[in-house]
Formats: sequence, C-alpha cells, structure tokens
Amino acid sequence: MRLIFLGAGEFGLPTLAMLHASHQVAAVVTQPDRPAGRRQELTPTAIATWATAAGLPVFKTDNANEESFVAQMAAVHAQAAVVIAFGQKLSPALIAALGPLVINLHASLLPKYRGAAPINWAMIQGESETGLSVISLAQRMDGGLIYAQSRTPISPTETAGELHDRLSAMGPAVVAQVLTDFEAGHLNGQPQIDAQATRAPKLSKADSRIDFDQPPATLRARIHGLTPWPGVAATWVRQNSAKEQPILIRRVVDEPVDSDAATPPTPATTAFCPLPTANWPAPGTILENGRIAVQGGTIRLLELQVPGGRIMSFADFARGHPMVPGDFIR
Repeated sequence: MRLIFLGAGEFGLPTLAMLHASHQVAAVVTQPDRPAGRRQELTPTAIATWATAAGLPVFKTDNANEESFVAQMAAVHAQAAVVIAFGQKLSPALIAALGPLVINLHASLLPKYRGAAPINWAMIQGESETGLSVISLAQRMDGGLIYAQSRTPISPTETAGELHDRLSAMGPAVVAQVLTDFEAGHLNGQPQIDAQATRAPKLSKADSRIDFDQPPATLRARIHGLTPWPGVAATWVRQNSAKEQPILIRRVVDEPVDSDAATPPTPATTAFCPLPTANWPAPGTILENGRIAVQGGTIRLLELQVPGGRIMSFADFARGHPMVPGDFIR
C-alpha cells in the first residue's frame, strides 16, 4: 500500500520500520527540529532522523493543517495514513487528504486513558494491564472507532519507560493487522463507550513530588508511573545534621503489612517488623535496608539517583551515601 506516516517520538519507530519494509511509505510528516540538550542545539525528531537515514521523503511542519500543506498531502495520493504520537490535532480537511483510511495507534485500552500520557496514568492508577488501540481519527480526542486492540499485563517491577518500550514493540503487529483487514475489505470499527472514558493529561515537573502518607502499592504505582520523566523528586534529611540531599527515587518494592502482626517497628529495628499502630514511624521515616515507612507498610528503595548523576542500585548508593534509620525523606 502507498502510505503516509505522521509521527514525532520514538514510540512510533518500530511501526515505521515495519511499514517501510512491507509497504510504500510515500511521505513521513513530523515536527520541525527543536532545541534539545544542555546546549539547546536544534535537533530533529526521532522519526525524522530514522526516516532520513532510510531515504524516505520527510516533511517537517508545525502546522499540518495549513491549506498549502493539506494540498501537498493530497498530491501524494496515499491509500492510507498511520498517525503515532504526532503531537498535532488533524483537521477534517487534512484527514480527508491523507487517504481513505487514516488510523492512529494509541497506547491504552480505549476508552480508558484518552490524552497525552496514557502509559503513565495507567501505571499511576494501579492498572494491572494496559495495551494498544488502533482507532480512526475523530475530532474528539482519542474518540474514534476502535479497529483493533492488543493487551499486556503491567509488571509491578517495571517503570513507565520500560512499559513504553514494550508497547512500542507491540505496535507493528496490531497496525499491520488493521492494514491487512483494510486491504481485504473487511475492516470493521467499534464505537467507544464514552461513559467509560478516562483522561490521561500531560504530565509536568509539578507532578514529581509525592506524599509518603499513602499506601505502599499507591506509592509504588506513582513512582514507577513517573519514571523516567518527570521522575519522583524527594529530599533526604539526615537526623544528626542540617544537611539535606535531593534525590530521585527510580524504582521501589511495595511492602504492605499484616494488620494482625503484633509489634511496631522503630527506626532502629534491624529486621522488618510489620504493624501500623499509633507507634508506627511517621511516613517518610527511613527504617533499615532502604525501607521507608509509609501508610500501612513500607516501600523499599531499589534504585535512586542524585540529580545529574547516574541511576544506582540502593546498595551502590548506600556505599557512598549511608542512610541511617531515623533519617527522613520528604
């Protein structure tokens, strides 16, 4: 098939590679080069870089709905178009110009998590599974007909960055199936149930702070859902000095407690002792072996990072930055 691909981020790369191998990609539409890195050098999108290396025709625009650009796309005479993480809302005129089939690959099981950050919010909300949806383009955000879905469990140990990469690798198969069904003339779309829709708004740096007075599973889901960006920023406060150390919490294990247990822990305990009572340490208190007291249990630090440094296991971090029971994280 003769196709147009519209995308910007790395999420669409495996699918673009599949399309290039199996179809004729007549145009790749992406965002203009943007300043990036410490030097703020103009940098092409991941899609532009890959497509240029593959010898595909690349069109960069910050307004794909401009009349002259719509005319350019119409002149391609594409049979279908695939949109993945493009970052611009497409007008009805542009959709019509892209061909008889225009599909979008979205990283959630729609109608859940419509919006810019579906992977993050599925994890933050504690979902046990997520997936991909291939939909038609509609003027209502992520509200088009569902042509196909692919599901996958969410591991309690993985981060949003790792889930992003897994879902990205699942994209080619589900998009290829939709295109095959379209070519065969039996592609059927199912309308979404709007009453079941949930939102996945764009994240910001303001989302990087967390409150330790929450249950362990809630905190683990939020920490992993915000990793690698915007990250979970915290401050380590040492009990015997006024020194404070900014840290980024990258990966944890949640450890709820048995409410029938008998003895509360103290910051000096050498073995984890599980009971949330009136004597339970204040949320954010560091216990032993990288455990932090939270509401109804602990979270155990697996990976952290000093801003600007590399991500380290807790054991490696503690060798140079010993956390003492009774220290505090806020």
